[in-house]
Amino acid sequence: MKKIAYWTAGSIAVLVILVIVLSYAVDEPLRRKMEGDLNNRLKGYSVRIGHLDFHPIGLSLDLEQAVIHQTAHPDPPVAEIPSLSASVHWKALLFGHLVADFEINDPKVHFDLRQFAQEAKDEVPMKDKGWQDAVQAIYPLKINRFAIYNGDLTYMDKGPFKPLHITKLNLVAENIRNVQSAEGTFPSPVQADGVVFDRGTIKVNGNADFLAEPHVALNLAAQLDQIALDYFKPIAERYKLAVQQGVLSADGSFQYTREGTRIEIKQLRLDNLVADYIHTTAEAPTKKVAKETGKVAREHANEPTFELKVDQVQVRNGRLGYVNQAAKPPYPVFFANTNLTIENLSNHLKEGVAHIRAEGKFMGSGPAKIEAAFRPENKGPDLNLAVSIDDTDMRSMNDLFRAYGNFDVVAGKFSFYSELKVRQGKIEGYVKPLFRDMDVYDQRQDKEKSVFRKLYEGLVGGISGLLQNKPREEVATKIPVSGDIESPQTSTWETVGNLVQNAFFKAILPGFERQIAQGKGEGGRG
Repeated sequence: MKKIAYWTAGSIAVLVILVIVLSYAVDEPLRRKMEGDLNNRLKGYSVRIGHLDFHPIGLSLDLEQAVIHQTAHPDPPVAEIPSLSASVHWKALLFGHLVADFEINDPKVHFDLRQFAQEAKDEVPMKDKGWQDAVQAIYPLKINRFAIYNGDLTYMDKGPFKPLHITKLNLVAENIRNVQSAEGTFPSPVQADGVVFDRGTIKVNGNADFLAEPHVALNLAAQLDQIALDYFKPIAERYKLAVQQGVLSADGSFQYTREGTRIEIKQLRLDNLVADYIHTTAEAPTKKVAKETGKVAREHANEPTFELKVDQVQVRNGRLGYVNQAAKPPYPVFFANTNLTIENLSNHLKEGVAHIRAEGKFMGSGPAKIEAAFRPENKGPDLNLAVSIDDTDMRSMNDLFRAYGNFDVVAGKFSFYSELKVRQGKIEGYVKPLFRDMDVYDQRQDKEKSVFRKLYEGLVGGISGLLQNKPREEVATKIPVSGDIESPQTSTWETVGNLVQNAFFKAILPGFERQIAQGKGEGGRG
């Protein structure tokens, strides 16, 4: 019996040693074969594997120092994976399924604008580039658990901007092959978290159905906290937005199924936001952005397969502006110290009325309030709007006056009041600009200007004097607004843009006196 035991133990030891030796012997040939299979299946990308360890006893393998390059722009590499482990998912065996467990540690993914542009113009979509086949080449079993630990994602844009950077990224998706539960909705738990731009955080929790047809189904909740917006400068600039600073926090959910998409944001907060929309074309100010915004609004209004619901948006201590670089000279219009709240915003009429309330300082000096209520698009805009601006220092508006009236002022206070209602293609209301203590011509300031320039500015000052309310030294007019909007299909945002264009730029800027003289308003008294 002792001899049998010794022979049995010896045989097992020899077998183990032989297996270990053979595993080392097979590692390099298997690495070369796997690397070749991966590169044959991928389109537009190539893979280099530094080392492979095969473990025949556990039927697992480890890939080390794997590097992925984009063929068109190989430097820098798209991904560096120090460690990838693939093995049998033993827990799934308890349910009678032979599936795989993938774990990736410390990966670094890097994408720059050149590589992104190459991917965008490539006629072969990402899903057809062989990535699923490449995973099958690594390990023959279908993945049931997929995990990433301590990932690092970087996106580099052009220009002297900080990279978009996510660190300490962890992602775990389980029960991908739905082996632990009966067929149903969202059987696969998904969790992810990471650090965004050094101090911000992101957390995602929810479920998925990776086997759903015709595409993966998702039901996720997400939390964003302290995300610095200045990192998005290069992306925002493509949409004519200049974002200087700001911090974003948000809490919401995302559902994506074959029936449609639902995005629900419980709260979105922007602190200390400094942002301007930059107008660069000859098209009338506000018209282009209103048209583009209106187009998006119409496309998604009451769309049964897409639902957007925002319970609350807050902007706290922001500076929101508009810069017209197409004017000569260019000029800014902005609201400083802005606190804005939007509630019950939706693209579906069934959700009811959305409300907007904002307070700030127009051009940094004039206390301003804006209140609006509107419903999502149905057969046309449905909007109430009230605006009040008090005692803005008119010197802060000189670039605006120079661009549209070719003059400036050395003193004066500007106020503006408006109430407008839009229903069923009809608009009713008024706009009332008011100028107080306005001084257009100052001999000391204007001594270097030409005689004709002085004469023009003196004439503007004289016209305003004819309309003054002498006891209060005010220039005021109340202009009624009524009639049909330009098109029944005009969106709420286009309507607001047109109102700003017509009421603000035509009513309160130099030249409005001549409109009064033609009977478009009633002048002389505030």
